[in-house]
Formats: sequence, structure tokens, C-alpha cells
Amino acid sequence: MRLLVIEDDKDLNRQLVTALEQAGYAVDTAFDGEEGHFLGETEPYDAIILDIGLPKKDGITVLEEWRSAGRKTPVLMLTARDRWSDKVEGFDAGADDYVAKPFHMEEVLARLRALVRRAAGHATSELVCGPVRLDTKAGRVVVDGNPIRLTSHEYRLLAYLMHHAGRIVSRTELVEHLYDQDFDRDSNTIEVFVGRLRKKLGVEVLQTIRGLGYLIAPPGEPPASPAKSSR
Repeated sequence: MRLLVIEDDKDLNRQLVTALEQAGYAVDTAFDGEEGHFLGETEPYDAIILDIGLPKKDGITVLEEWRSAGRKTPVLMLTARDRWSDKVEGFDAGADDYVAKPFHMEEVLARLRALVRRAAGHATSELVCGPVRLDTKAGRVVVDGNPIRLTSHEYRLLAYLMHHAGRIVSRTELVEHLYDQDFDRDSNTIEVFVGRLRKKLGVEVLQTIRGLGYLIAPPGEPPASPAKSSR
């Protein structure tokens, strides 16, 4: 999953990025509202952390402009303010969730997991496809009851496909959602990780659909129609 953090406090921005990367996310950053607005408008993120009190353009304005343009990316708002009216303003602008500073990083991670999960149509933290179970809370993968050890990139790939199980996901969409903006998008890294992941899973759930992309689905289940990456 690929996230955007828009926070002008450099120390807090760095802390968020470190925690998110350790949790397995690819993360882009912005330190003011103008840069954050541009990235959120032009890049496909799975969720965005947005501070309200930003220089150049405040977070409420940024969010309102995204929503007016039809951007549906889940947004978790951050603010040092604790007045209920500020929370109402954020939700009315289109925020999906809200955390007031100071906060516990575990709470931010839990809220982000819930936002990403709900956006993909999942009700619980455990994603299941045939014999494969992925616990997004614990970052654990089990196949037929046996734990599978994955690298961070393999886990990120599996998690994205599991969130979109039953749908063909193109290579382009995977690259856009699994790596930050500095990643070399001309590499064949996706193919390499798919091969490694298929071998580690050891079950026929990860398919390559020639000319279209990749599919996670129980054996014998037909795929849904390919969908464009949301922005």
C-alpha cells in the first residue's frame, strides 16, 4: 500500500514515515499544502495523512479541492486542535477519520488499516483467499495453517492483491501502489517478486493473466473485470 503524509512539522513527518515504512507501507511526503495537494491530485495513493494547519494552503482547503475534483482517496486528518467544531469542519470537508495531536502511533496505524480495508470492501483485519490468510494487524501470512515468512516487498505485494482479491490487477497499478515516487518504474521488480511470492505460497492462488496483470483468487474462481487504479 502506498501512502502520502502531508505534515509541516519535520520531526513528526519523519516519525510518521518511519513508523509507516516499518509497518510495510510505501510512503511519499509533503511539507506544505500546495505540494501535498499536487501529489494527492496526480498520484494514486491508498490513503493520505493530512494535517490541517499547513503553510501555503491549509488542510481543509486541500481536502475540499480534492473532493470537488472527485478524488475519493481515504484521508486521515491530523490537528493540534481539540475543539469539536474543527472535527466537524474536517468531516464536512470530506475527511474519513480524524486524530488529534498528540497521538499514539499505534492508533494512527490502526485507523489507517481500517481506512484501507474499508475502501477495498473488507470488514475485518484478516483477509482470506482459499487457504491463504493475511492478518493486516499482525502483518502475518498463513497458508493452510502454516506461517509463511515474506520479505517486506513480498508482503506489500501480497497485501495489495489480497485487498483486491478476485480482480485482475495490472503491473502498472501494482507499481503505482507499492512503491514511492522515487522508485525505478522501468524495472522488472514486480515480475521477480511475483515469482518469489508464488513459490513461497505453494498454492495455486496467484495467477498471471497474460497481457492484463495478476490475480489472487481461489483455484477455479473466474476473475472479475479489470478495474482502473483509483486516484
